[in-house]
Parts: sequence; C-alpha cells; structure tokens
Amino acid sequence: MMQEAIEKFASQFAFDPEVRNADQLKPATMAIIAGMGGSHLAADLLQSYDPAFQVMIHKDYGLPPGSSGSDALFVASSYSGNTEETLSAFEEARAAKMNVAVIAVGGKLLERAEQLGVPFIQLPNTGIQPRCALGYSFRAMAKLLGREDALVESGRLAETLQSLAFQSRGQELAKALKDHVPVICASARNFSIAYNWKIKLNETGKIPAFCNAFPELNHNEMTGFDLQETSKHLSERFSFLFLRDSEDHPKNLKRMEVTQKLYEDRGLPVYVLDIDGSTRLERMFGSLLLADWTALYTAQQYGLESEQVPMVEEFKQLVG
Repeated sequence: MMQEAIEKFASQFAFDPEVRNADQLKPATMAIIAGMGGSHLAADLLQSYDPAFQVMIHKDYGLPPGSSGSDALFVASSYSGNTEETLSAFEEARAAKMNVAVIAVGGKLLERAEQLGVPFIQLPNTGIQPRCALGYSFRAMAKLLGREDALVESGRLAETLQSLAFQSRGQELAKALKDHVPVICASARNFSIAYNWKIKLNETGKIPAFCNAFPELNHNEMTGFDLQETSKHLSERFSFLFLRDSEDHPKNLKRMEVTQKLYEDRGLPVYVLDIDGSTRLERMFGSLLLADWTALYTAQQYGLESEQVPMVEEFKQLVG
C-alpha cells in the first residue's frame, strides 16, 4: 500500500476540492490552521510556497493566545476527523464566534461541520496515511484560503510530477544512511520541507530523525558535533542531509558549504540534495517524493512495516 501510494502520488493533484456551505465562508486577511501530525503539513508547505502569506499554525488544544474574537479564518484540519486536539480547537473557535472552516476525510469533525452548517472540504477517503495525502490536503487548504495561484500551479503537478524518477535515488540514499540517524537541514524558508522529511523517516522509515534550519543551526546545534574525544561516541552515528535550493539567500548557501566542510573534516557524512524543478511546487513536492522513497527503503532494509504507526495507536489507547 505504501509503495502504491508513493507511485500514484501525483494523481492527487487532479483532486478538485469543493467547499460545502461556501456561503458561510467569510473573507479573511489571515488564517489560523489547527491541526496535528500530517494534518498541518499542507499549511506548513503553503507558508513555504509564499512566506508572505499570513498563516498561523496551531498544534495544541484550544485556541492560540489572543486569537479569540479575531477575524482570521480558523481552519480545523484533521485527516481522520477524530483528532482530539483539533476537535477541542474547533469547539472553542465556534464558541468564540470565529470564522471557522473544516478539512477532513470524515469522523466527528466532519459530522459537526455538517450539523452546524460550517464550511468544509471533504478529502477523498482512499485509505492512505495522512502523511501520504499531502496533494489532497494541499489543494484543499489552497482552496479554503483562496489561493488560486497555488491551486493552478499544483494542478499541473498531476501531469509533470514523476514519482518513479526519484525511486532509485531514494533507494541509494537509504543504503547510505543505514545505521545512522539522519539530521535534515534546510534554509528557514524550506524548513517545512526538512520537517516533512523528518516525519516521513520517523513514521514510514521507523527510525529517529531530526531537522533544523540555516542559519540558526550555525549558532548552536553544530557545536554539538565538534567530536571531542570524550563525547564523540554520541555524534558518530549521525548523518546529515542538506536540502540546497538555488533560490536560498547566498549567505545561507555559503553557510551550507562551510558547514559541510566542517562536518566532513570531522568524519561526519553529509549528503547534499538539490531542490530542483521548473516551478516552486515542483521543487517542493519533488523533494518530498525523494523523502518518501528514502523512507520506504529505510523501513525495508531494517525489515520493518512502513505504513502503520503502532506506537502512535498504542499511545492513543493509553492516553484515553
């Protein structure tokens, strides 16, 4: 199922999202997106697509401080429709008489939206995991937020994005990373892409993975990899993936180059992955397809199942 979802990923961009109860959707100059796990990743990517777009991403119970009574569009995004933090946020936003909309496949959240006449977009129920449904959720998010530019550009990916073009590189990268913990590093603008890489390696690859952004990491994190005799055993199992984008600030490109040299001089493996493509979204989602293949082959080489997230399910049962 996971491999099939990756192979067919581009077809998600043919999804034509429909806003139900659209007459209740009020104009807004900014948006607050409430969502957990894979349900906020589309908003992260939309912010990376256009950093000037006013989007606040809320990953907690209730409302962000100071948001009650604002005229922002409050989007409750839960792939399953049953995420308790997002349901909590939805109810509080409704109680505060905020401008509310919903994105979900089904569940309690969609039921509440239908009962209350709240604007919503229902995502296709294909049985894939939330992290694999980024095409659907990105287009739904762009539609609700009125981003026609992102809708048009993402729609073209149904024809131009070729999943299999990234497969062999992903397999090679998984082999190179074997027995190492990856740290994915990108510019601040591309941090959401690095974060998505981390999520895919955690959930699909079933391994620890971490991420950070330039230039911030040069002011703190890299010092932890200065391999001193008494502590080098802590750092020797790390490898680094640098997501390099030709559109990054020239100073950040220089920082990547210098950091790579410093790490390699200390025997730490660094793999530079160029974010390539003819459009911004092609570059972003192309990188994430490479992440998908890398994570899939990572799980396979450790003999692990790549789709399900049993520890998350165990946690949900325990927390009640």
